[in-house]
Amino acid sequence: MTGTPADPPAHAVASRPRLATTALLLAIPVAGLVVLLAIPAWDVTWQHHPAHFWLVLSAAALSTALAYATGTAARRRNDARVFLVSLAFLAAAGFLGLHALATPGVLLEGSNAGFALATPVGLLVAAVIAAASATDLTGSRAQSVMRRSATIRGVLIAVLVLWGAASVGGLAPLDDPAPPERASGPLVWLAVAALLLYLFAVVQYLRLPSHPGSVTLLMAMAAAFVLLAEASVAVALGRNWHASWWEWHLLMLAAFALVAGSAHRQWYEERFAGLYLGETAKGTREISVLFADLQGFTSFSERTRPQDVTEMLNEYFTIAIPPVVEQHGGTVDRLVGDAIMVTFNRDGDQPDHAERAARAALAIQEATATVAARHPGWPRFRAGVNTGEVAVGLLGTAGGRTFTVIGDTVNLAARLESAAPVGGVLIGAETARQLPAARTERVEGLEVKGKTGVIEAYRLLGF
Repeated sequence: MTGTPADPPAHAVASRPRLATTALLLAIPVAGLVVLLAIPAWDVTWQHHPAHFWLVLSAAALSTALAYATGTAARRRNDARVFLVSLAFLAAAGFLGLHALATPGVLLEGSNAGFALATPVGLLVAAVIAAASATDLTGSRAQSVMRRSATIRGVLIAVLVLWGAASVGGLAPLDDPAPPERASGPLVWLAVAALLLYLFAVVQYLRLPSHPGSVTLLMAMAAAFVLLAEASVAVALGRNWHASWWEWHLLMLAAFALVAGSAHRQWYEERFAGLYLGETAKGTREISVLFADLQGFTSFSERTRPQDVTEMLNEYFTIAIPPVVEQHGGTVDRLVGDAIMVTFNRDGDQPDHAERAARAALAIQEATATVAARHPGWPRFRAGVNTGEVAVGLLGTAGGRTFTVIGDTVNLAARLESAAPVGGVLIGAETARQLPAARTERVEGLEVKGKTGVIEAYRLLGF
């Protein structure tokens, strides 16, 4: 009996016609470059300094925006691949910005080798980082990247600053007042290296497994890498101020515009979810979950003006709760009416998550009690904390995608909160086991909806 071969990823089958069409479109710039080089008469000259400045500056600005957006997403989700993608955009943006300053009459009167050569160097640096983002980034390797993320970003920024300073100061080897008409010698090899690295990234990105919302953005990133690879070739072969030279400027702008357009069409809460590592998009880990809501909120709302209800919720949620949650390192997963759900260790970087969640629950009760004391008649909070393994990742698809946690651990945390006394905190058995220094009081005979039998739970009194 023979085994059934593994099916290819669903997106690979569904997108084959689209992939063929995309490949054909991406081949057009290469064909155009070949024609321009084969027929020099067609490689017309157009030396227009303002057009060059604004074209390059636009590409640099777009790449900067992408670097910021992906960098923010990487920090929120602690994702190594998205972080490296943000670095690739940052490198391209920085060196492109330096190249924009190479336009005569902007910063300097004449040409400058350092600024002129910033583009091929920037393409290579971005290619190295893009290729790194396409490698196996799992487990300890991804965690190592994120632990050093600030240092890595700082080194890149320092390189950009030093390159700019050396260019302005005319330091060797960037002191040539007449940049070469075409890349030659080592610069050709830089272009070849960038080409190979981008192609490696393209192949790897097309092989990445799909998860909700991933296909479009992955395809856009692969296509952008193809355009940047073509730009590397055009940089090496094109002649200054000729059509073949203008081509690589347009290719870089098109690459960044393609990714920006694709990201803009994604669901706004998780625009770059398509780049998430598998562990980010659909991983499992042990976390602690904190639920808190207002006991008697419904009856309070029935007898109170909507404006006063809104004022109460705003004071509780914007003044008392967020500072407490942030102080203890929690992440607000959602606010639903009068209820708040907070997770700890969602990124796998808080081994003391149970204690963090327990202390945050006590602090919430203390802070909100102070608010309630100023407003007699306002309902009070009750809270529940539970610890255990959950599924962490994306839920939903385009038009309703969110990043959350799912599992029985979450459900029990909600049930504990509903059974907690007003102003008190109930914690689950596993949470209690991870808090040897806590003062607790066992709750006897607790039964909750959806669970068979008595639940082991404790009232948290303090530390």
